[in-house]
Amino acid sequence: MGGDIDPLRSRLPVTLVTGFLGSGKTTLIGRLLRHPSMRRVAVIINEAGEIGIDHDIVAMSSEQVSLLANGCLCCTVRTDLQETLRALFGERRAGVIPDFDRVVIETSGLADPAPALQTLVTDSMLAAQYRPDGVVTLVDAVHGARQLVEQEEARKQVALADLLLVTKDDLAAPGQVVALREDLRELNAQAEVRQVRLGEIGPQELVGFGPGSARVEAGNARFLGALLRDGGPGPDAPDSPGYLGGHRPGRLHAGIRTASLRFDRPFSWPVFAEAMQAILHLRGQDVLRVKGIVDIDGGPVVVQGVQHILHPPLRLDRWPGADRGSRLVWITRGMDAAAIRGMFLATQALGAAGPR
Repeated sequence: MGGDIDPLRSRLPVTLVTGFLGSGKTTLIGRLLRHPSMRRVAVIINEAGEIGIDHDIVAMSSEQVSLLANGCLCCTVRTDLQETLRALFGERRAGVIPDFDRVVIETSGLADPAPALQTLVTDSMLAAQYRPDGVVTLVDAVHGARQLVEQEEARKQVALADLLLVTKDDLAAPGQVVALREDLRELNAQAEVRQVRLGEIGPQELVGFGPGSARVEAGNARFLGALLRDGGPGPDAPDSPGYLGGHRPGRLHAGIRTASLRFDRPFSWPVFAEAMQAILHLRGQDVLRVKGIVDIDGGPVVVQGVQHILHPPLRLDRWPGADRGSRLVWITRGMDAAAIRGMFLATQALGAAGPR
């Protein structure tokens, strides 16, 4: 866990904008491309996208990248996302295209966002230059409830989101919107839910969901806030199964649940990593997302994971508040909070017993 004292500062934040077919991504991205504050942002859109931008182009830097009148870069995916991100950074470094400070990626309506998040961590070149900043998922107020029942991709898009945007609420009955918001809370109790029309939301509201620095400061408040709010009640106790936040049995999406677990005894990094890797090895396909603040030998460490992939840990410069307990929030598919908790407690007990 050594290295740069603030390893995220120099990496470009990447926001994923996802949502099922017809959810309004094209409208949202089209508005973002024209927003004045997008001057130093690169927006990557699907090759099949239908966003009309020709009248805003002032220069064509390459076959793939367009420079818009407001200074925003628009890039289309010609091969795969990995190669597109590599090429974009290479042209930036070579001075072929203007400098940019952030990347926004529109994923396909049928895409699972998890592989894109994993790519940013597992590709060593990309991990050195980019960092995941958050997932924004759009949900159609009229058709969203049915899509969540019928489409696994739609459920995963919601489960992985940091921000959920309910679109087209003006076309839906009030009861539809209320029921949809309840379904969204069941699938992802941690994400903020907002209603937007015609993509009318400021770019600054779509960013800042991931840790951007090892320092506990205003820039990290949005990311840390969820962990501070949802750490689970009460002290660590051997008979406590953990707090099942957001899981309401008997509804349509009971297979996906949110579990907020708390541990008041510190971990050593080898013990914590062993428990985490064991869970991801055994059930990684069912761990949609996990994030938390963990007490490692008395200091706060941020951990994040998506399915089988655990992000590199980030040691914060100080605790964000008086509470120094470890807090882990899991969004899983068919996993029991007590079993997750038991793995950590067992590994912790074995570590305390000494070498095996």
